[in-house]
Amino acid sequence: MRIAVLAVQGAFAEHEKMFSQMGIETIELRQKSDITQDFDGLVLPGGESTVQGKLLRELDMYDGLKEMIRQGMPVLATCAGLILLAERLSNDDRSHFATLPVCVRRNAFGRQLGSFHYRGTIKGIGEFPMEFIRAPYIETVSPEVEILAEVNGHIVAVRYQNQLAAAFHPELSQDIRFHQMFLDSFRKP
Repeated sequence: MRIAVLAVQGAFAEHEKMFSQMGIETIELRQKSDITQDFDGLVLPGGESTVQGKLLRELDMYDGLKEMIRQGMPVLATCAGLILLAERLSNDDRSHFATLPVCVRRNAFGRQLGSFHYRGTIKGIGEFPMEFIRAPYIETVSPEVEILAEVNGHIVAVRYQNQLAAAFHPELSQDIRFHQMFLDSFRKP
């Protein structure tokens, strides 16, 4: 199994390290030719969604990745990655891949000084350490979207088809269970 990690900006190395600890091979997507490699799943990491969206288009990776996601490529998206997947943003006119039928609020918990740690429950996992850094949250979801976690009444993790998305950074913890949930959702028996 190989997991591709978008590596144009943001916290991609932390995801690679997490998968490495789990014995899973990763490749970095840095340019258009990288998306022609063989991989089984995709990680859209945290970082700055506006910059990532701009670079995806400038590097001519946007259309290819969007088509892969639409065709069912399993995706793990964290923080900025959630924003890239969101169908709509409530406080920004831009949208990016728009493959996840949710409405997201960017920087919903505040700017950098509003970053925080929270131990909450994730459906199917249990108690989990959640790191929020300039985090978004999900304001609304379509009926077919499964809500996996909430913090103070705000949705912070969801699953829709092959897309697993979180407003927090599971890659910054030592807990592999969120990444394992991603792998388990599509791993071949």
